Amino acid sequence: MSDENDAKASLASLPAFFKLAGRRCMVAGGSDGAAWKAELLASAGASVDVYAAEPCERLERLAVDKAAVTLHRRVWTKADVDGALIAIIDAASDAEAADFRVAAQAAGAVVNVVDRPAFCDFQFGSIVNRSPLVVGISTDGAAPVFGQALRARIETLAPEGFAAWARAAQEWRKEIAGRDLPFRARRKFWEAFAERAFERPDVAPTDADLKDLLASISEEAVVKAQRGRVVLIGAGPGDPELLTLKAVRALQSADVVLYDDLVSPGVLDFARREAEKLDVGKRGYRPSPGQPGITARLVELAIAGKVVARLKGGDPMIFGRATEEVEALQAAGVDVEVIPGVTAASGAAASLRASLTERDHARRVQYVTAHGRDGALPEDLDWRALADPGATTVVYMGVRTMPAFVARVQAAGLDPDTPAILVERVSWPDERSIAGTLATIEAMAARSAPTGPCVLLLGAALSGAAARLQIRD
Repeated sequence: MSDENDAKASLASLPAFFKLAGRRCMVAGGSDGAAWKAELLASAGASVDVYAAEPCERLERLAVDKAAVTLHRRVWTKADVDGALIAIIDAASDAEAADFRVAAQAAGAVVNVVDRPAFCDFQFGSIVNRSPLVVGISTDGAAPVFGQALRARIETLAPEGFAAWARAAQEWRKEIAGRDLPFRARRKFWEAFAERAFERPDVAPTDADLKDLLASISEEAVVKAQRGRVVLIGAGPGDPELLTLKAVRALQSADVVLYDDLVSPGVLDFARREAEKLDVGKRGYRPSPGQPGITARLVELAIAGKVVARLKGGDPMIFGRATEEVEALQAAGVDVEVIPGVTAASGAAASLRASLTERDHARRVQYVTAHGRDGALPEDLDWRALADPGATTVVYMGVRTMPAFVARVQAAGLDPDTPAILVERVSWPDERSIAGTLATIEAMAARSAPTGPCVLLLGAALSGAAARLQIRD
């Protein structure tokens, strides 16, 4: 499957998967590199002719162990390329590589020359083999070690047991296709299949699993699958890797994604490629979509039968205006699910290596917003609670109202020497932290002129982190 955005973006190379069962391929050269390529081709079902005057020990063993590999103990000729779908050589020189490329292309074969990318029609990337689930990774030859590192990361997400689940998918697909189900019901089955595979990757699927999964596409479930629904997803403060697995699965199931301005582009990369992506970000002090319009759009899309992912920065239930959207959707009879995310306070604490509930300093944590509906400092804040020296306070959306907030909280009795840290763009690559005290943080923030989203952290529990930042700066 592909997407308009994928088509517009440039690709260093086109990923493709060859069906090699019963096809002839040829390999020239007697090195370990040539043996590895021959082994890969044979593993994919090809009939492989290897031409090597001096074959290495690995090639000798391969020819004995794999019936599909035939070793010819001589130098290759142009005639040997005829009829090959893929032709590979470990060439001794650029001249031999050029001759081989000309001969192979004349015979209609695609060419790979080991360690000589200039002569290649294609390259072998790093492979994660959970066949029939196969993942190929290419860096276009720029950084093979990076590709190998990425393969190692993917292998941790795709245990060996996934191979059994992928084989089950092959066996069960015909049965699902024969039921003549609507698209969304079929997708619901495969979503449930994937979820179970992730839950039990090392337990081979059985007929009992098929029966249970088929229950998810009962007549009632089919009717329900034809209705739209909305999932409110916490996108976290910025770093895409802070998304939960449940959030990723929801994004990959959505027909439409509505996202806030604070959601990083990397988070959107997890969405299904075919999904429509709509920017509904509310930008402070700039023209932005109004909340009523966003809510109405959610209802409209869901009633039209769409599965809608509503991406909100941080956690949707913390200063995310979630209540307005949830109530409107429920009033319209739309199913709503909420998937929590990492709020900016937690992300900032992690970056600062600071416990917000340090037992010797903080009995509790309190989150407040310093930005009311009118953009001014809210008048109904509990200043007595905010001045509690035994609490850690995290102030959201408080840069513009910081002078008024600092003055009011000091007047309420909070010590001016209380550690204060302003963290801008939490968990983004350009995150910035400014450490001072309640008495100095306002002036320090004004000098640093932050342009991204910020949280202000106050409290004795931050004394260690503030000291480390001041020493660093």
